[in-house]
Amino acid sequence: MTGHRCIVPACKSGYDSCVTKHHFFTVHKNPARLEQWKKAIPRKDFVIKTRQAVCELHFYEEDIICTKVMTDINGKVVEISCSPRRIIWFRSVGNLNGSTLKGRHTNRKMVLVLEQPAPKFKGTAVVNGEFKDISLESFKGKYVVLFFYPLDFTFVCPTEIIAFSDRANEFAAINCQLIAASCDSHFSHLAWVNTPRNEGGLGKMQIPLLADKSAAIAKDYQVYNEATGIPYRGLFIIDDKGNLRQITINDLPVGRSVDETLRLVQAFQYTDEHGEVCPANWKPGSKTINPSKSKDYFKTVE
Repeated sequence: MTGHRCIVPACKSGYDSCVTKHHFFTVHKNPARLEQWKKAIPRKDFVIKTRQAVCELHFYEEDIICTKVMTDINGKVVEISCSPRRIIWFRSVGNLNGSTLKGRHTNRKMVLVLEQPAPKFKGTAVVNGEFKDISLESFKGKYVVLFFYPLDFTFVCPTEIIAFSDRANEFAAINCQLIAASCDSHFSHLAWVNTPRNEGGLGKMQIPLLADKSAAIAKDYQVYNEATGIPYRGLFIIDDKGNLRQITINDLPVGRSVDETLRLVQAFQYTDEHGEVCPANWKPGSKTINPSKSKDYFKTVE
């Protein structure tokens, strides 16, 4: 590969010398640019060595498409004990260094953890029949129910979306925003909204339909099926501080319950405010449990 030109604009060196220059930089979102990366060097020609300095020539699109950013750790690849098929990068390295990662692979997937911040997202949505950019930050200070569905113009999906939309006011009344998302384009969303309900369309919507054409959001929330190219029916309750409070993922054939989703939001909000916990099947007005006086509750159980 000697003499193979680096695709970094300012680099005039060949492949052998350019790998010592530590080219780590933000990846362009331009598809043509990504294609350059993809064609730069066959993956099979790249063999990982311990503490090897690398440049972008080593990477396929599959290694960078999720994060859009390549990050070096202490200016070099961390020491590893084996040669994996590909390098997988941390989305955020924080204080990580070669010693803490020594001997194990890194994982590019964001781990979803309850009571921790939900993955941030931003995209174009259909809102009141128009295109509008929205993000998780747009609803700061509110609870958010983000639910993914497989595809526009399908069967179970419109029943779910319409059911949630028709009760959007109930969620709004408790300071909660509903957002539906799929990997269709915003143009497809709009066409579906403009199709009458008696013809399989959605009709007028009271909730945003978020377009995730790149599947970046679905991947961040770990509901994307790589084999089919569509997301599972994932539903996420995010509180007013931006933290995940509930995660459910249904297989494709079965829709979700609006009643149960509303009940869960109400329950989380109650515990936020009062500090007590909610027993099984709790609904507003039902008895709750004070953890320090739980026997008082159980005395009432027959």
